[in-house]
Amino acid sequence: MALSPLPLVLCGVCTAQAASPAPQAEAGPAEVPPAVPVAQSPAPSLVEALASRLKVEAGVDAYYGFNFNRPVDAASFIPGTGTSAKRHNEFSLNLATLGASLEPAPVGFRLLLGYGTGMEVLHAGEPTGTAVGPDVWRFVQQASASFARGPLTLEAGIYPSHIGFESLQSQLNWTYTRSWMGELSPYYQTGLKGTWRFSDAWSAQLHLINGWQNIGENNPGKALGTQVAYAGERLSASFNTFIGEEGPEGSDGLRLFGDGVATYKVTDAFSLGFTADVGTQRVPEAGTALWYAAALSARVQLSEPVAVAARAEFFKDRDGLISGTAQMLSEGTLTLEVKPAEHLTLKLEARHDRSTEDVFAGHGKMEDGAPTSKPSQTLLIGGVTAFF
Repeated sequence: MALSPLPLVLCGVCTAQAASPAPQAEAGPAEVPPAVPVAQSPAPSLVEALASRLKVEAGVDAYYGFNFNRPVDAASFIPGTGTSAKRHNEFSLNLATLGASLEPAPVGFRLLLGYGTGMEVLHAGEPTGTAVGPDVWRFVQQASASFARGPLTLEAGIYPSHIGFESLQSQLNWTYTRSWMGELSPYYQTGLKGTWRFSDAWSAQLHLINGWQNIGENNPGKALGTQVAYAGERLSASFNTFIGEEGPEGSDGLRLFGDGVATYKVTDAFSLGFTADVGTQRVPEAGTALWYAAALSARVQLSEPVAVAARAEFFKDRDGLISGTAQMLSEGTLTLEVKPAEHLTLKLEARHDRSTEDVFAGHGKMEDGAPTSKPSQTLLIGGVTAFF
C-alpha cells in the first residue's frame, strides 16, 4: 500500500501557524452541542415475529420406472414395500409434498402432507380395526408440536423415525430407490421424543411411541426408542434401538431391534456410508424370529452438478417375520445424479434385486389370476424431484 503525503502537509500547516499566530480566545467552559434524539425501532409485532420463523415447503417427486420382469400387475418390489418407483412402465407421481413449519422459540410445529404412490405404501400397514385407520392418515407425513429450551427439545405427534440411513424424501438420499433396510424398518413413528444436545457433536434421544411405524394403536403395548449420535466434520454416526410389544395381544411379541449408521467423508468429493441392523421378536408357539442386514454405500461428486452413488446390501429374514417370506434379499444399485438448479434433482438409476425365494412378480398369470413369481428383478428408473 502506498504511503500518503499527509504528514508533510500537516507540517506545512504547523509552519504557517507559527509564522502568523492567531489571537487566543479567553479560556471558558466548552460548549456541548445538544443531544440528537435516536429514533427507536418499533418492537416487532407477534405476527411479524411468527412470520420470521415460519417456513413453507412444497415439492414434487415424479418418476418413470421399467421393470424387466414386466410384472403383469405393474407393481415392482414385494408386498408392503416400494415407497419409490413402485409402478412399472408408467410415468407416475411418487410423492407430492406441501407443508409448513414454525421454528421452536420456544414453541413450534411442523405439518407435512403428501400424496402419491409412496404414501400409499407408507401407511398400508396402519391397523384397520381402529377408529383411525389408513384412510384417516394416508396424506400425513408429519404432524408434530415441539418445545425447545437450552439443550433440550421435546417433540410430540407424528414425526420421522430415528432409525435408518434414508429419508422418505428422495432428494435427501444418495440413491433414488430405498434399501430393503429402509423399506422394512419405520419411516415414521407416533409419540413423544426428547432430544438432549451435550455439545455441537454429541446428542441423545429417548422416544415413547405407539409402536413400529403405526399411528393407530393395534395392541395395549407401547414401545421405547433410543439414539446416541455423533456428528463431526468428517464422521457422523448413530446407534438406534427399539423395544416394544408388537404382537396383536400386546404381550406375546416383544421386539428388540438395533440399528447402526455411519457416514465418513473421505475427501470433499468422496463419502462412504454403512448401515447394519439386527432384530428379534418372540412369536407365540414358534420361538424367536430373527432378522439382520447390512449395506455399504458410496457417493462421488464428479463436478458441481454431477454425482454418482452406489449401494450393495443384503437382508436376511430367517423366519419371514418382517418381509413375509423366509429369505435372503440382496440388491445392488447404481445412481447418476444431476442438479441443474438449486432446487431440482434428476436421477437415473439401475437396480438389481435377488432373493433366495420366488418373491418378485413376473409377466405371466397363475390359474387364480395372481402374477407368476421370480427370484429376481432388474429396474431402470428416471426420477425428477423439485423441492423448496
